[in-house]
Amino acid sequence: MSTSEPVDTRVDTRVGDAARDALGALRAEVAKAVVGQDAVVTGLVIALLCRGHVLLEGVPGVAKTLLVRTLSSALSLDFKRVQFTPDLMPGDVTGSLVYDARTAEFAFHEGPIFTNLLLADEINRTPPKTQAALLEAMEERQVSVEGAARPLPDPFIVAATQNPVEYEGTYQLPEAQLDRFLLKLTVPLPPRDHEIAVLERHARGFDPRDLSHVKPVAGAADLAEGRAAVARVHVSPEVLGYIVDVARATRHSPSLQLGVSPRGATALLAASRAWAWLTGRAYVTPDDVKALAKPALRHRVQLRPEAELEGATADGILDGILASVPVPR
Repeated sequence: MSTSEPVDTRVDTRVGDAARDALGALRAEVAKAVVGQDAVVTGLVIALLCRGHVLLEGVPGVAKTLLVRTLSSALSLDFKRVQFTPDLMPGDVTGSLVYDARTAEFAFHEGPIFTNLLLADEINRTPPKTQAALLEAMEERQVSVEGAARPLPDPFIVAATQNPVEYEGTYQLPEAQLDRFLLKLTVPLPPRDHEIAVLERHARGFDPRDLSHVKPVAGAADLAEGRAAVARVHVSPEVLGYIVDVARATRHSPSLQLGVSPRGATALLAASRAWAWLTGRAYVTPDDVKALAKPALRHRVQLRPEAELEGATADGILDGILASVPVPR
C-alpha cells in the first residue's frame, strides 16, 4: 500500500474543521504580541492536541515567557505561572498540607500546578529536587501528598522555558524529566526584519504586560474535538515502521551514548498525526515524521563527550539519521 494514499479516510478530512479553524486562529492572536514565532506556536498547538508538554529553549530576551502568556490569553483555559528559582521548594509547586487551627486538622492547599496550562518559567534555574516534583504530575497527571493522589485538571499541560545550560545559574534537567516533554522547541534570535518590527511596536508604546488586546479564540471544547479527530488520522504500517527505524537508528549511532526510547517513538507518532490533521490531511506521510523528528527527539538523545568536543549537535546527528534511514514509498 502506498504511504501517501490512505484507504477509506477521505471523509475524515472534514472532521473537526471548526476545531482546526479555532486552533489555527491561535497563531494570528499570538502574533498580536509576538513577532515571527509561528513555528513555535504551531509546536505548542501540536502539544495541546497530544496532551503533551513542551520545553522552550532560547537565550534570555527572545520572548519565551511572553509567547506562552499570550497563548494562554488566546485560550479559554486556566493559566498559572511559576518562576523557578534556586530556593523554590517542591511544595511551592505541588501544594502541601497546612494545619487548620479551627478544625484541628491538616488541610491540603493546592499549589499552582492545579491548572490547565502551567508556565514553568526558567525551569532549569531550580535544583533537581524541585524539578523532580513535576515528574509525577507530567506523567500521571496527578499529585501525591502523604500517600493521597489528587488528580490534576484536564487538560493539563506544562510549557517550560529554559536558558541554554551554558548560562550561569542553570541546572541540567535529568533525563527522566526531559523524556516527559513531548517536544523541545528552540526559540531563535529573530532575523533583522522581525527585530525591526519588534522595536517599532515598542516605539508605539507596546506593553508586554498588557495583553488585553489578545482575545480567546479557542478552548477546551476545541481541543477535545481536535484530539478526537487526530485519533482518527490514519497511519500506515510502512510509516509506523519508518518511525521505529528512525528511533532504532539513534540507538546505534556512534555519536550518541543515549538513543530514543519507545516513549520517544510514541511521541513522534503522536506529534506527526497532530501535524497531519492541522495541515488538513487524514493520513500521516514520511514528510510529517521528518518535520517533527527533531522537535520530538532532540531532547531524548545524549551525545558522547568526544562528539561534543568535535562540535556535533543533536540536531545535526538527527539530520544525518533522517538522511540515512530509507524512506518508505
